[in-house]
Amino acid sequence: MPPIKVPKRLSTALVTSFGAGVVPRVGLEYVAVGRKQEVAAVLQDLENVAEGGAAFRIIVGRFGSGKSFLLQLMRNHAMERGFVVADADLSPERRLSGTAGQAVGTYRELMRNLATKTRPDGGALPAILEKWISGVQAVVLSETGLSPMDPALLNKVEAKIFQAVNEMEGLVHGFDFAAVLSAYWRGHRQDQPELKEAALRWLRGEFATRTDARQALGTRVIIDDDTWYDYLKLLANFVSEIGYQGLLVVLDEAVNLYKISNSISRQNNYEKLLAIFNDTMQGKAAHLGFLLGGTPQFLEDSNRGVFSYEALRSRLAESRFSKPGLQDTSSPVLRLEMLTPEEIFVLLLRLLEIHAAHFGYEPRLTNNQIQAFLQVVHDRLGADALLTPRETVRDFLYVLNILRQNPGTRFEDLIQGQDFQPTPAGADPDEAPSGPYAEFTI
Repeated sequence: MPPIKVPKRLSTALVTSFGAGVVPRVGLEYVAVGRKQEVAAVLQDLENVAEGGAAFRIIVGRFGSGKSFLLQLMRNHAMERGFVVADADLSPERRLSGTAGQAVGTYRELMRNLATKTRPDGGALPAILEKWISGVQAVVLSETGLSPMDPALLNKVEAKIFQAVNEMEGLVHGFDFAAVLSAYWRGHRQDQPELKEAALRWLRGEFATRTDARQALGTRVIIDDDTWYDYLKLLANFVSEIGYQGLLVVLDEAVNLYKISNSISRQNNYEKLLAIFNDTMQGKAAHLGFLLGGTPQFLEDSNRGVFSYEALRSRLAESRFSKPGLQDTSSPVLRLEMLTPEEIFVLLLRLLEIHAAHFGYEPRLTNNQIQAFLQVVHDRLGADALLTPRETVRDFLYVLNILRQNPGTRFEDLIQGQDFQPTPAGADPDEAPSGPYAEFTI
């Protein structure tokens, strides 16, 4: 395997994030293993969205199985392919439906995390609008021959703005969306930063009352719990019109919908999920993709999960002809299988190399020792089904950190003490220990 060269900024994120048991937002391509079918399925969705379609996927896997990793990996793939991406973790304060700001709270988080290839860390809304204005100005100047300082340019550009969003006016709230974009342009053209900021606040859903919005922008409409999804659809149309491939929305920790104690509130959230599903599946939304990450319990529990809502259960349940080991990757639900022993082994090899390069030492662990580590972890947990990538990676990085910080510590003593049986002296160094992590070669 060729050496992995990872920039320091990315290796820092990988080492610190995985060591803490969380998924980094950058550098995932250096440690991605397996999941070829799932990645291919979502990439096909992105192609469909870029062509004007829509997509909806629920990524299902138990805690630590790699849901968040896959969601972040696809987020990064989408940005590389020219998409605008918005992501958020659902929580008790952020839901799909609510009456006390929980739904618009989700929208605000999505807007804070709005990202593009050139602004991957979020906060990309101003950059998107500036790109759009520059494009409109260039078109108007080319078509009219006006000087950039000509007073008539403002009216021409405003006319072009409303022409550009004319198709959006057929959508709910399209006129108000266009009016706020026009206000942003006026703030830009007349050097009124307070007007630009007011337009940005409106687009981010930060106005709490209609009175505040009317005083700042002259509009009587705000983005709230009832309308936030309509504005996501408008934003998807808008970004596709100005040169992006579309909008990908990534929502993780959907198990928080399952945890809602009030049954009516929980059903309202599932009803909103159904509305999103229907819009994307029936062609009512364009240039819009949704990825939702949740646990099997969130999906399948017949009392509180998604399947407690019959309209969703009938759409998302597996076919009666489904069989273990066979997955239809065109289904709205992608179920994550556990990584194979071979894939986990390759993952640890990559992490070892990244860790060594990051801290500037020569990696000394052998393949046998890595396999022995996996065997110990497997034996202590007691079952293959309990061995998740999160737990394994976190423990492995802990071992690497201790060995680096304490040069006199022996690997064998660290992972198992007196119970550990190292490979006998003189044994074939390529001969792996017995167990599920010894029945393959790299």
